[in-house]
Order: sequence, then C-alpha cells, then structure tokens
Amino acid sequence: MFSGDHNKRDLFPGALEMMILQSLQRQPMHAYAMVRHIQQRSKDLLQVEEGSLYPALQRLLKASLVEASWEISVTNRRVRTYRITTKGRKHLAQEISRFDQMFEGILLVLADANS
Repeated sequence: MFSGDHNKRDLFPGALEMMILQSLQRQPMHAYAMVRHIQQRSKDLLQVEEGSLYPALQRLLKASLVEASWEISVTNRRVRTYRITTKGRKHLAQEISRFDQMFEGILLVLADANS
C-alpha cells in the first residue's frame, strides 16, 4: 500500500474505507477515479490495489455507507458510480475523530521516546 517502500505495509483497518468515504464526500466517483484521487492526494505515497478497493466498496455498500448506480462515462463506457450516503457522512466524521485521537496518542508516545 505504501509505494517506494521495499517493506510494504498495509494500512490500519478502516483506513481505506475512510479515504474512500472522504473522496466520495468531494464528489461521486467510479472506482478508477477513486484510485487516482487517493494516489494524487497522497502525492503518490499510497497505491490502492483493485484487490483491496473492491472488497472495501462492497463492505461500504453492505453497511449502507455508500450507494452505487450504473452510468455512462465521458468515454461512453458503462461505469458503476459510487456516492456517499448521509449515514456514510456521519460514519466518516466519527472515524476521523477516532483517528485523530489515536494519532494524538501515538505522537505522545513517540515524543516520549525522543526525550
């Protein structure tokens, strides 16, 4: 998941789902657009694989955090477009708050290690 790192590591559980929901909060997207958006926003530090993206999208659909519809793209191809739901927006806000708290705790522990 981390490019340029020869010891590739996975993101923590729920991170990909948060990034998908955040991306969809900006605008509805099809899967390839989400991959590109995450890659661009992370300045190419994150590479989302199809094998990770589609299962995450299915989990979000099953939890009613996103919805999907078939549409025709600008290149005249049939694509499945995903949209965040109201429930998804609330869930994202909660997850970001939890992440912020976890990150703050990690920073405190790491700051202690440098003392």
